Amino acid sequence: MALPTNGRVIIDTTVGEIDIELWSKETPKTCRNFLALAMEGYYDGVIFHSVVPGFLVQTGDKTGTGMGGESFYGEPFEDEIHPRLRFAHRGLVAMANNGQKNSNDSQFIITLDRADELHGKHTLFGRCIGDTLYNVMKIGEMELDGNERPVYPPKIKSIRIIDNPFPDIIPRITAAEKRAQQRAREESQKEREEYELRKNAKKNVKLLSFGADEGGEEEPVSFKKKAIVRPDLIDQPISTPVSGVLPDFVTQGPQTSQGRDKKQTVENDDQVKKKKEQDEIDLAKIREKHAAEKSSSSTARQTEISKMEAEIRKLTKRRGGDDDDSDDERKKKPKVSYLEAELGKYASSRGLKKKGKRKDEGDILDALNAFRGKLQSALPDDPEDEGAPDGSVAVTDGDVAEKPQPTQAPLEEDPGMEIDDDRGFLGHALHFPKDDGEETRKAERDYEVIDPRQRGARAKEEERARKAKVKLRDGGRGSRGSRGGGGSSGGGGDYRRR
Repeated sequence: MALPTNGRVIIDTTVGEIDIELWSKETPKTCRNFLALAMEGYYDGVIFHSVVPGFLVQTGDKTGTGMGGESFYGEPFEDEIHPRLRFAHRGLVAMANNGQKNSNDSQFIITLDRADELHGKHTLFGRCIGDTLYNVMKIGEMELDGNERPVYPPKIKSIRIIDNPFPDIIPRITAAEKRAQQRAREESQKEREEYELRKNAKKNVKLLSFGADEGGEEEPVSFKKKAIVRPDLIDQPISTPVSGVLPDFVTQGPQTSQGRDKKQTVENDDQVKKKKEQDEIDLAKIREKHAAEKSSSSTARQTEISKMEAEIRKLTKRRGGDDDDSDDERKKKPKVSYLEAELGKYASSRGLKKKGKRKDEGDILDALNAFRGKLQSALPDDPEDEGAPDGSVAVTDGDVAEKPQPTQAPLEEDPGMEIDDDRGFLGHALHFPKDDGEETRKAERDYEVIDPRQRGARAKEEERARKAKVKLRDGGRGSRGSRGGGGSSGGGGDYRRR
């Protein structure tokens, strides 16, 4: 399992970005040197000067020869070899040296494959992550010359620090300041070159003097400007005299033309104002016309919608002669909500159950008394015969009718004419054997009512009895501890000490 990283940078090259994570805890001095040089912009513009296909790529030398480089500390620093950081796969970043130990400066390498021969000789301090590893592989596949140098070497544009594990690093100069100094240096060099060109240039006097005065100074060339005058305005007299004293360099001709120009400017202003007012009036008329057309179109559309609605009502009217008048009445009829309807029903039946306002139930009682009379008239002639020949008890419908249930719903008679006048059913009696308790005893014997709670309590009681029995039995013969203690006391004591 790889060690956790702490720190991240992105190297922006001409072939794409290279995302690198750093092992700053295992190699603090190397990572500090790399980050400080990146902050100072040391790697900006540096090329990949060496490529070994299938092995590694190398960069970090400002001279581009592989013989230069400098560290942030001002001198080469020592190696930081960690036993758990090994060159086991491609995409690993390590420091390059001059073939000797503790000679690290600014150059670093990125492996293209497993490189066990580098372990213990070079400081491994980072690894490439993500798809940016393919950009490193792209560098390893470039065209090379005889010295393993790319024919068209890729270049590092800049290095962005995403996660800095050393916030206390103070660079000697930032990358932005370095770029500003470089631009100022280039501009001063360009100005110096231009000055040298102007200083060493020879003057060609023949170009202006045409060979008349080769050794003398050049005379300034004067140009006469022609006055811009309108002849049609000069001949006409001035309508309003110009008061005041004119300067010497102003002639009368230009003054006359100036007055005419002023007058014409005033007239042009009046015409522009009139035209503007006319345009505003025309615009107001156009707006009024557009509003009228819009209102008329909306009115016509509303009328068309009303006609369509009327036609739809005619087509969807019910069978039976619903016409437009009924529809209008239905529309005008106020809608009553369901809640209001229910409240109205409740209000209509309110107060019926109060004292003094009960419903008259006399007709129900009369019907009940008439039915009781019919039952009594249909009873058998020998009412004292209470038992059947087999000793059973007979219960007649009259006995049942003698004690009507109070909660029985009232019976309502049909006031219509009776068609079936057979009243023999009123004298029927129900016979059943007399109960001597045998059926009750049989039910108790055959059926058992089981209560789950009682069953659980019984099971617990049985378990307690069983444990008490086991405990009593063990106590009579002696417990295991007592039997064990009855052995060799010396041996038991030695085991506990061990």
